Amino acid sequence: MARGDQLARQWRILQSLIASRRGKSAADLARELDYHWRTVYRDLEALQLAGFPIFTDRVDGKNLWSILDSARQDVPIPLDLTEVMALYFSRGLMRVLKDTVFYEALGSFFQKIKAMLPAETIQYLKKIEQSLEIGSKPYKRYDQLPDVVDRISQATVDRQMVEIDYYTMSRKKKTRRKVAPYKIWFFDGAFYLVGNCGLRKDVRIFALDRIKSLRLTDETFDMPADFKVEDFMQTSFGVFHGKPQNVRIRFAPEVAGYIKEKTWHSTQKIKPQKDGSVIFEARVAGTDEIKYWLMSWGGKAEVLRPASLRAEMIAEAQNMLRCYHT
Repeated sequence: MARGDQLARQWRILQSLIASRRGKSAADLARELDYHWRTVYRDLEALQLAGFPIFTDRVDGKNLWSILDSARQDVPIPLDLTEVMALYFSRGLMRVLKDTVFYEALGSFFQKIKAMLPAETIQYLKKIEQSLEIGSKPYKRYDQLPDVVDRISQATVDRQMVEIDYYTMSRKKKTRRKVAPYKIWFFDGAFYLVGNCGLRKDVRIFALDRIKSLRLTDETFDMPADFKVEDFMQTSFGVFHGKPQNVRIRFAPEVAGYIKEKTWHSTQKIKPQKDGSVIFEARVAGTDEIKYWLMSWGGKAEVLRPASLRAEMIAEAQNMLRCYHT
């Protein structure tokens, strides 16, 4: 049996016992979790030896296993034991926030969680960590601008205008702008500022790592009552924002299953075809980012509409062919 399967099973047993006030027999747990009762009994003994506050009591002719009430109440915050353990275990998910004020605060928070747990429980969690690796996509580093995230966060709370020197990647140019910071948005491993740009007279999205200088002004602002950041970002396929367009894409049978198993966009509709392919439809704000996404599928994705996006994909394919032509 794989070590990871055993640890996962023991974790489920702990959760079941913590949720039960009366206690459960090994047979009860076996039926609930669909394991053999002897396997459950061995796991219960192993958890006891590991130091977990599990005890047995004879009730109505049955041996019931329970978590000590004192252990349930040891956590001085409104969370149960498994919730605290899950929080501690999620540390690896936070790596993408490294070099930000949030990461430092989370580090302090996790140390407090660790202090709430018995040493034996920490050892058990370490065993679980050995059976699971949390991967992360490429993410940006913020060690070169340690206080930008913190200062912009404060400006959004105080409704305070900021003046920034911003480097635009597409134009390879730096411009000075006055921005009303509406909200900080964390997306795909990077921080962005959603705010009203005085230079463009419109709501724009700024990558925080491209802010070359930042000054908080004495001016304040009011966010329009009818503006909702969530609605503004909803139609975007990623970060880029542009004119809304309806897209229709055919994905070949070889990749249709991958397309169907995920939500790629909030407006998506996926229609299976008789040949095993699928038609993906969505209304997106601009096509730059969906174009890059489609390129990752190679010849397995074909743009059916709009015609402008289809032409861009053809041009990209021709450029790639020229790069590899010898």
